[in-house]
Amino acid sequence: MTDRSLPAGLHRDTLAVRTALDRSQYGENSEALFLSSSFVQPDAETSARRFAGTEEGFTYTRTSNPTVSSFERRLAALEGTEAAVGASSGMGAILMMCMGLLKAGDHVVCSRSVFGSTLNLVGREFGKFGVETTFVSQTDAVEWKAAVRPTTKLLFAETPTNPLTDVCDIRALADIAHDAGALLAVDNCFCSPALQRPTEWGADLVIHSGTKYLDGQGRVLAGAICGPQKLIDVFATVVRTAGMALSPFNAWVVLKGLETLGIRMQAHCASALALAQWLETQSGIARVYYPGLPSHGQHELAMRQQAGQGGAVVSFDVRGQPSNETPETARANAFHVIDSTRVLSITANLGDTKTTITHPATTSHGRLSEAQRQAAGIGQGLIRVAVGLDHIDDIKADLLRGLGTLA
Repeated sequence: MTDRSLPAGLHRDTLAVRTALDRSQYGENSEALFLSSSFVQPDAETSARRFAGTEEGFTYTRTSNPTVSSFERRLAALEGTEAAVGASSGMGAILMMCMGLLKAGDHVVCSRSVFGSTLNLVGREFGKFGVETTFVSQTDAVEWKAAVRPTTKLLFAETPTNPLTDVCDIRALADIAHDAGALLAVDNCFCSPALQRPTEWGADLVIHSGTKYLDGQGRVLAGAICGPQKLIDVFATVVRTAGMALSPFNAWVVLKGLETLGIRMQAHCASALALAQWLETQSGIARVYYPGLPSHGQHELAMRQQAGQGGAVVSFDVRGQPSNETPETARANAFHVIDSTRVLSITANLGDTKTTITHPATTSHGRLSEAQRQAAGIGQGLIRVAVGLDHIDDIKADLLRGLGTLA
């Protein structure tokens, strides 16, 4: 059936429930799930044109799929970009980006505070193929600018970072990148487009792990890149060749998750702020990391870039006894707090309706060297809480089981 076209100027929450491919002839109100690896062509000539890319049409799900295309259109609408391309995971999206943009001899400037797997992928794996990477301070724009070379093709940051919630100045980094003829890519996983649209601040590309807040219930793996059509076309070619395609089922799950993204993020942020404020009053806490707190080093910047919200991730350093404070005792204290919980889920995932708690130094950043962890500020006493939709009083009480019994 023929759909009525959506009018211009719709609000983000409306785009989150309406943007998709046209309905099928059956007129379904909820987007259909197309579980088909391939698509039958009407004739050989049409098949040839579609495989050559001279005519639109679905041929093979590794190349494109109606459900995946609906997810891509909806996410691009939320980010305010021309297009998007799905990937099998967030890391798959970063791999796709690097494969599409970089070659031997190229140079990348990257925050040293990004996710541990990103550090390894960009710095180690692409180093094998002749791509050089300079890691710099997340928050020092002067250091970013000083690291730029004539061969620099990409600046890459996530903001806020995992797990210390450091915030970079997207506009400043975009100016540095563009002055050098390079691109700026921003991982928007922690904020999602419900809070932050990096392209509005000058970023060229936006990276997502749809596994997190886009899905919102910890059900599937998914990733995506949002950006201008000419670059998305390049990345789509990489997917077709290299195969990090997003499965239709996972795309459908995240597509439906996007419908509640706005209201979920508001609830996440409200509870996270309340938790961060409470943690600052606890004697067992040495420091709290949360952009919504005035004590955060980039609080004002975060409030400008993130629609006045701090996000849903709160990290904190557990305080040890000053007389015997060592990495070993800090780790033991962190483990005590984590193991004393009875409600929170002990898992390294985030973006779930269920509040999760983890020890970054042995999970998300466990494969880094101790020197890399120290450079990123990841201590053994650090705990990360990704605040879900549990009642805030129950979250506090669960953490207090451990915080109130520290030796």
